[in-house]
Amino acid sequence: MKIDIVSVFPEYFEVMNLSLMGKAQAKGLLEIKAHNLRDWTHDVHHSVDDTPVGGGAGMVMKPEVWSECLDELLGFSQPSGSPAPSGAPVLIFPNPSAPLFTQRDATELSHADHLLFGCGRYEGYDARIPDYYRAQGVDVREYSIGDYVLNGGEVAVSVMLEAITRLMPGFMGNPDSIVEESYTGEGALLEHRQYTKPAVWRGIAVPDVLLSGDHGKVDRFRRDEALARTAEIRPDLIAALDCKALDKADRKTLMALGWEVSATHPRRLAD
Repeated sequence: MKIDIVSVFPEYFEVMNLSLMGKAQAKGLLEIKAHNLRDWTHDVHHSVDDTPVGGGAGMVMKPEVWSECLDELLGFSQPSGSPAPSGAPVLIFPNPSAPLFTQRDATELSHADHLLFGCGRYEGYDARIPDYYRAQGVDVREYSIGDYVLNGGEVAVSVMLEAITRLMPGFMGNPDSIVEESYTGEGALLEHRQYTKPAVWRGIAVPDVLLSGDHGKVDRFRRDEALARTAEIRPDLIAALDCKALDKADRKTLMALGWEVSATHPRRLAD
């Protein structure tokens, strides 16, 4: 997978050379390149922003700088009114006002051949930028990573890249480690808690069932804990489950937790 990142702080992404991301690049699974947006400016100050139209605090990133950069990286030979070239990358902008980035999005994007990320700063980028490239046929995505605002898009891009690339075949040393993670697959739940040795640490013991050697009981314990944790922390995920996909033990656990499971989807009895 080829990944291009545009930022006014391209050095931020040197961290991508570390850990599994760095190993994936060394193996040829990933090709990551960070570009400095200021390289496409033409004034002595290398300005990438201007005051908001209509007034207001802060500065907004200028469309003409972004367009020169994106036209080149997207492969637009005649940018005005020209369709997106064949094989153009998916263009992704972090935006706190956009839809939430999810595991489903990460899974979809992990199959892409080329991703192009644009990191906003200040009050963000001119809203015409994504609109223009969508009109040219580019697959443009805008995502939020949570209900909060950051200083810039670099952190958000790093988060999305971690979530996307780890799903690529060959990226993880043990591919089974991602199978039962939180938010993974249909009927996604939060993952059960994990333990390692020693069996007793500072007076706190690992649950006995995990030491029993009975894999069936261990699997059931973990499933029940996943249901309980999800019901407490993310009840919206429980409410989205398909009751037809729940086995008898699942139903028993959810009923004990105060959920009604005879309808299409579980419903909290307190609701």
